Order: sequence, then C-alpha cells, then structure tokens
Amino acid sequence: MRYDLDSQLKEIDTPVILFENVSKEYQSGIPALKNINLEIRKGEFVFVVGNSGSGKSTMIKLMLKEIKPTSGKIFVAGKQLSRLRRWQISKFRRKLGVVFQDFRLLPDRTVFENVAFAQRVIETPTREINRQTPRMLALVGLADKYKSLPKELSGGEQQRVALARALVNNPVILLADEPTGNLDPKNSWEIMHLLEEVNRRGTTVVVVTHNREIVNEMQKRVITVRNGIIVSDQKGGYTYAKNQHSSL
Repeated sequence: MRYDLDSQLKEIDTPVILFENVSKEYQSGIPALKNINLEIRKGEFVFVVGNSGSGKSTMIKLMLKEIKPTSGKIFVAGKQLSRLRRWQISKFRRKLGVVFQDFRLLPDRTVFENVAFAQRVIETPTREINRQTPRMLALVGLADKYKSLPKELSGGEQQRVALARALVNNPVILLADEPTGNLDPKNSWEIMHLLEEVNRRGTTVVVVTHNREIVNEMQKRVITVRNGIIVSDQKGGYTYAKNQHSSL
C-alpha cells in the first residue's frame, strides 16, 4: 500500500510538461529558444504569447516531438522525449490533442468521418467509434452537422470539428496553436469557452495566441516569450499586457 501511495503522490507532483534548460537552434544558426525552463501542471490552462518569431510555435513543435531540442531535456505526459524510439512516437502522441489555426480537416470526409478518423488511426473498435463520435460532436454543438462536408461549414464550425477530433481520444494535454487565428470575435469566444469547458473536465490546455483581448479577459496563467526567452510567467493577462502591449 505504501508503494502505491508514494507512486500516486509522485504522479500528482510531477509536471505534465517540463522543459529543463531547453535551447533550439535551427540550421540557419538563429536560436529559436534559449535555455528555457518551464513547468506546467496537470489540469492547468496556460496561454503562451509573444511576437511572431518569438519561439512560441517552436515550443509546441518540441512538445509534439516534431523537432528535437539542440540541448536540454523535455518531459511530456510522463515521457522524456529524447528517450522515445521512433516506433514509440505515434503512441506517445495519442496522449495529446492538437488544434491548429488552419483546421486541417479532411475535405472529402464528412464531419462524422473526420472525427472518427482520429479513432480509426489507433484502431478503436467500430462500436466505440459510433458511440464516442456523436458524444464529441454534441459537446462542440455540431450533433446535427454530422453528415456535412467541411466546405459546407463556417470557419467556426470547422474549428469545432477540429476540436472534437482532438478530444475524441481523451488526451491528457490539448495543445492549441492560434486556434482562433482565422475566426471572427464571436466564433473566437465560442472556441475559447469550449476549451475552458474541456479544461474543467480535467484536460491540461496550452494555447498559443496573439489575441490580447482573450488573454486579458480570461485571466489564466500567461507565459510571455520574447526572442526565445520567457520574460514573464504569471496568472492573469491584463496587468502584464496592459503595460507591455508589444509582447503580444
């Protein structure tokens, strides 16, 4: 019993995302990140903000193991990424949900099929797919659009499909890279409220965004990156952004 308790306490105390002295330099020789140290705990909702080229998207790519750091260690969902073998990467990514600015839906598949596809990739039984997919579409308010093709949907609806697809496999972490970048203010807020609901259900949410209004209004933890360095990490966007408008 003692061993089980110690294991549970260790799991609770371990960050779900951890960067230790992480630097990334691309082949051009320009450093994208410089000695980053970062901890994100299970169940947090975190904004990452900064100018274009500040290193925000590089951080997301590193978390997904799309690229490797030049130096330092990265731990995501209990895995040290540098120790993952190639055949383990796809299994690791099942723990992550990802939403992008450009939706990345399959244009020739229906809404239902787009969400179901994420489950078929990991060989989820058809019976489970038929149960989970409508549930996810209901969560994002698209239960009645399941037969529609992406081109028949508005931008906001397409992003909701992308969100349903990202969530259907119950990820530990949801990474959203500029999820409202192509949306009008009304749809942007609808997506952010959905992300907040997902977070309330226990998923750790990390959002990269340029949207100063959303960051200030939602009052979550805000990590500001400038020239590859974390220059601010604090709760609530308003105070910092009010005095540092150029950082967003």
